[in-house]
Amino acid sequence: MNRFFNWLKAIFNRGMDKLESPDIMLDQAKRDMQNALIANREKAVQAITQKNRLQGMLDEAKRKSAELESRATMALKQGDRDLATQFMREKMNNDASVTTLQQSYDGAAATVEQVKVAIKRQEEEVRKKTAEALALKAQWQQAQIQNSISKALDGLTFENQFEGFGAAQEKIRDAQSEAAARQEMFGQSLQGKIMGMEDKARDLEAESELTKLEERLGLKQAPAATVDQTQTVSVTTGGAAPSPAQAAATTSEAEKQLEELEKRLNSNNQ
Repeated sequence: MNRFFNWLKAIFNRGMDKLESPDIMLDQAKRDMQNALIANREKAVQAITQKNRLQGMLDEAKRKSAELESRATMALKQGDRDLATQFMREKMNNDASVTTLQQSYDGAAATVEQVKVAIKRQEEEVRKKTAEALALKAQWQQAQIQNSISKALDGLTFENQFEGFGAAQEKIRDAQSEAAARQEMFGQSLQGKIMGMEDKARDLEAESELTKLEERLGLKQAPAATVDQTQTVSVTTGGAAPSPAQAAATTSEAEKQLEELEKRLNSNNQ
């Protein structure tokens, strides 16, 4: 039951919100002004009608007074003074009606003129209020658009997205640090050193095979064989003594080196 009453209350509030919408309120105010203007115009028409009726009665009374005066004049010309007096009495009574009608007509004419001025002012006010209503509607629409934009901006959430990027970057940095640590530990281990030596040996073998391939393809010449000519002098203890020729050659070589040493010393002293 409570849910039902809450539902009815929500519908009522929604209807009241719609009724209190500035668009609806301005349209209703515009209709009220137009209806009031129409009613006042109708009253003005009735007032003008009464004024015109009074004017007709006044014109008729004036015409009758003129006619009675003309009859009295004719009676005097014919010498019938009694008849002329009777016509003048009727004219006097009719002139009293003319006076009363004239006063009524003057009042009605003044009222009609005031009504015309009031209607004209009311028409100008209606036109002015209609223009203001259009301006207010435009302002209301602009306010609604601005509120919609503000609500849309308030609904935007960038922080969660940025947090996701930050979390991903943090995980990547952790993985990189862990990989570097494992690589460092692997390089310091015995197995890593052995694998490093094997990698160097494979590199040397690959370089040798590449050199041979270049030689076969003629891209590189094979190095010339060099023969080191060395003179070996074997001295054996307790063996046979060197020959005289060998002794002479040794002495001659020593003398040459001694002479070269003396020349260097003499040149330095000079």
